[in-house]
Amino acid sequence: MKKIIFGFIFSLSVFALFTGCPVSNKTIIRYQKMEEKVDHPTSIEELKEAISKYEERVADIQLAHQQIAIWNKMLGTRYLDAKMYGEAMKCFQKALETYPDNQNLYYWVGVCAGYMAHQAMDYSGSGSTTTRMNYLKLAEDAYSRAIKIDDRFVRALYGLSVIYVFELGESQKAIPLLEKIMEIETKDFNAMFVLARAYYENYEFDKAVKMYDKIISLTKAADIIRAAEENKKQVLDASY
Repeated sequence: MKKIIFGFIFSLSVFALFTGCPVSNKTIIRYQKMEEKVDHPTSIEELKEAISKYEERVADIQLAHQQIAIWNKMLGTRYLDAKMYGEAMKCFQKALETYPDNQNLYYWVGVCAGYMAHQAMDYSGSGSTTTRMNYLKLAEDAYSRAIKIDDRFVRALYGLSVIYVFELGESQKAIPLLEKIMEIETKDFNAMFVLARAYYENYEFDKAVKMYDKIISLTKAADIIRAAEENKKQVLDASY
């Protein structure tokens, strides 16, 4: 009987979490008392027993919340794979309520927000870019929070750099982030290309050329070498 009642209470709690439908506190408390056989403890022994039983229940609830957060993260990645970025972001946001110090969740919010910025449209036809900028700022904030938790989180460093260089026009902010990546991943060609671009946009032509030369020296991939040589030529032409 105890297991049946507990299962019913847990089902009520999960139903409320997923649907947002309120379940009466009095109903839950009534079933809790039925399960634990705790009604109105008065003596020292009864009060100690009641505290012990409800401490166990708190632990059960914590475990349930943790499991739901894990499932939200998993569901978010499934939505992400399906390119349903808005739904994915909602799942990661929900998971962050349980794990507010998880750098990976912030990273995925940043990824989703970046995609949502590209999908944002001015349906009113007013020429406003507010929605797009709001998503970009959310991506910036999410990546920044991930980096604050783990300052060697390469994917977040790179994601934030791309936002600065290609979206917000603040490439000077990307340079220290990308240089940090170079300290961690010495052959990250994607980061190298973005760093060279950031140098170029900040008129540090010599550094940009050296970065392209470094790319050429580290790879045998013809397409990468060709792209680096073409970009290098553009930098040299601009520096004259």
